[in-house]
Amino acid sequence: MDELTQTQPPSQEVRQWAMFCHFSAFLGLVFPFGNLLGPLIVWQIKKDLDPFVDAQGKEALNFQITVALAVVLCFLLMLVVIGFPLLGLVSIGALVLTIIAGIKANEGQAYRYPFCWRLVK
Repeated sequence: MDELTQTQPPSQEVRQWAMFCHFSAFLGLVFPFGNLLGPLIVWQIKKDLDPFVDAQGKEALNFQITVALAVVLCFLLMLVVIGFPLLGLVSIGALVLTIIAGIKANEGQAYRYPFCWRLVK
């Protein structure tokens, strides 16, 4: 059975924690590496609550790792100017996809980010 597939819909509490896994990435707007630490901390604390929270926490963390690597690449590409528009594109894409993921998780739907390198299994 796939960990993203469930027989019954998750409870309200489970859906909220799954949403917090995604939205905790916005801590990156407050302090450096907050986009990685937020999902990691919420996932580690609440992963045993329900398989849905565990799956969405891993998905959120994997996406934020992918975004962090893309941002580092953008900074390197700033030496040849193309990094500036790419950084804007990565930032807007991460913002939009994170909001979509949080909304879907709150609706009880498992969300998988596109363009995501899944390191945490």
